[in-house]
Order: sequence, then C-alpha cells, then structure tokens
Amino acid sequence: MAPDRLVDSALRAGPYGDQTKWQLSIEKLKAHPSGIDMGPLEPSCPERLQTPGKRIHLAIDAVFEDIHRLVNEQPEQTETYRLIGRRHVRDNNSWMHNHHRLMKGKPRCQLLMNTADAQREGWQAGTLIKIHSRIGSIEAELACTDDVMQGVVSLPHGYGHGQPGTRAETASQHAGVSCNDITDDQFIDQLSGNAALNGLAVQLSLGAAA
Repeated sequence: MAPDRLVDSALRAGPYGDQTKWQLSIEKLKAHPSGIDMGPLEPSCPERLQTPGKRIHLAIDAVFEDIHRLVNEQPEQTETYRLIGRRHVRDNNSWMHNHHRLMKGKPRCQLLMNTADAQREGWQAGTLIKIHSRIGSIEAELACTDDVMQGVVSLPHGYGHGQPGTRAETASQHAGVSCNDITDDQFIDQLSGNAALNGLAVQLSLGAAA
C-alpha cells in the first residue's frame, strides 16, 4: 500500500475521521495546505493512562537512590567548575549561524560565569579564559552574570566553525568554540549509562592572550 493510502486510512479511522463531524482524510488535508482549525485541545488524561490507578509512576526506586547518591556526592576541589551548555534564541542551532541577520550584534559564544566566582578569581568580563577537561582545552571570552549559580560555567552549543574545510562564510566569521572538543568520553550518567554532556568537571585558567 502506498504511503499516502496508509496515512489516509489512519486519518479516517482516527478520532477526527469518518465517524466524526470532521471527516478528516488526506484529500481534505491537501485541500487545506495551511492547516485545519479543529478547535481547542481536549484533555485525554487520566482516561488514556493504562496504569491501574490512572497515575504516572515517577517514584521509581532506582531514581530515588541515584538522587541520594548525587546529594551525598563529595564536592569537587574548589578550583573545579561544572560546565553546562545553553541555547540562545537567535542561534538555536548551528545552521542558523550562517545567516547574517541572526548573527548581528554582540558576540554570543562566551563563557558565562557567576559574578562572585569571577571576582574571587580576579577576572573581568572580556577576559580570555582557558577551559580544561581531561581530554583537552578550548578558550572563550568571559561574560559575568548572576544567571548561573556559583561553581557552574556555561558555553553555548553549536559553535566551533573554525575547523578546516568549513564552507559557511558567515558562520566562519563567528567561529567560536565547541564544547564537544573537551567532552569527556568517560563521563557518563551513572543511572542510565548514557553519555553525560552537561555537568562536566573543568578547570579554568587565563587564556593565552590574557
């Protein structure tokens, strides 16, 4: 059966299909390329939940045990920070970095650091900071803020356009650095076993040009 026939069958048998006032079909969708207003969303929970008590089970023993481990984890040495990522509304993903209008304005590939931490280190906004992990280092301009907690630093993801062979001209002019270059392959989430991309332990020092 062709894909459009499969989709049409699903639409006709669905909650807005042949047995409803909407009579939804693939032909009707094609006739309304901008979409069909089907009214406000209607709640479907807890009726659709398949658990006996019609509740979502979040209190899983393994999760609570791991929370206990995390809370009681020994703090890192004071010179170590935790690196997290972030997104910016104007460069949500790397493909947006090659659009001139979206990249106008102040530089955004900066290392955010709590103001109190920066003062304790004796650093100022605009200082070039070297970020070290177990596998390597990168450098980024410092920006001080109270939007991150003490002991945490943040780099935006999606940058690092300065690699050889990059053919995105606008993005290359705002190359920035990639936190992937210092992501530790041995740093994993203990509960799930997945790669951990946030909370990486890093050490900071003044960059080469500082």
